[in-house]
Amino acid sequence: MNLRKRKRGNVEVHTSALNDIMFFLLLFFLLASAVVNPNVVKLFLPRSSSGQAMPQKTINVSITKNLEYFVEKEPVAADQLYQRIEAYQKASPDLTIILYADRTIAIENVINLTDIANKLKIKLVLATETKQ
Repeated sequence: MNLRKRKRGNVEVHTSALNDIMFFLLLFFLLASAVVNPNVVKLFLPRSSSGQAMPQKTINVSITKNLEYFVEKEPVAADQLYQRIEAYQKASPDLTIILYADRTIAIENVINLTDIANKLKIKLVLATETKQ
């Protein structure tokens, strides 16, 4: 009977490859989440059952629930909207405004932007989400 202890090998788990895989997964999800939602302004849009394709030459105007105005993701004071939109119109005369207005704001704020579009003779389209 052999009572000597047998020499056993050391058990090692190599996790260096696992660290690389986790880093690449983290990087992938960070990049994917930045691309998924390009709109910086978070709004709850009204719903519509019919939708149409957007015209080619457009600018995005957003109105948040706190009545903050954004033209192409840049904050603009309410009294500066006319000048900013007029500058875009001079660059491209057949311009269309896509209005992203939060559904909780008063219609008066939307009408103010509609008046600006009418004065400049620009088409105005209200952006909506599809009903589910």
